[in-house]
Amino acid sequence: MHPVFPAASLLAALLLLGSALSHAGEPASQCFGSTAAGRLENGWALPGEGPNFQAYSQLAALAGRTYVHSQVHAVVVDAYARLQQSAPEVRYVYGETGWRQGGPFAPHKTHQNGLSVDFFVPVRNAQGDSALLPIGLDNRLGYDIEFDQQGRYAALHIDYPAMARHLWALHAAARQQGIAIQRVIFDPVLLAQLLASKEGRGLDKVMYFSPNKPWVRHDEHYHIDFQLPCKP
Repeated sequence: MHPVFPAASLLAALLLLGSALSHAGEPASQCFGSTAAGRLENGWALPGEGPNFQAYSQLAALAGRTYVHSQVHAVVVDAYARLQQSAPEVRYVYGETGWRQGGPFAPHKTHQNGLSVDFFVPVRNAQGDSALLPIGLDNRLGYDIEFDQQGRYAALHIDYPAMARHLWALHAAARQQGIAIQRVIFDPVLLAQLLASKEGRGLDKVMYFSPNKPWVRHDEHYHIDFQLPCKP
């Protein structure tokens, strides 16, 4: 049985209202093509931070690297609001998404039409407390961090229960928005540990985890492509 997240709550409503107000007057987005060859009209920037989440880099956000489709925006914000209710002590970090108008987004091969989001793995420190990855210019804003096959990096380890709860929350929020999670890309060895956790059981029944080896290892983050009707 997967976690149950309330479809509506005061906190979720307030966060979604705040998000909507921050984009007041902005038209809904329209995606074109595919994640690997597409573009986006009227992309919405994800919030730089919230009660339990933050962008991987405020400078990168200011540079315009955290735009998504408006419906994906709603899903991401809603999922964090749900998690704030169920596990408020856990800190989450999202990574790169795409440009406001989409298109090629180096060094990524996808992220072109507003439907792709990278999420850094939640971690705990040696004391068992929720922590943040040491993201900085010296490790390419976190993307050069390498976890071992037991999900450890320095004194940190991947918080698989928190990651699973995030994926369940994204699934619930996406369903409420009437969209789907097309695929999740995560390191196969670490994925097996995620799915073996109590909270991760059954995730592979409701979302597709790519079995293919990606062109770069996805161990410090999990890549998600959402599915929406896009124009050619």
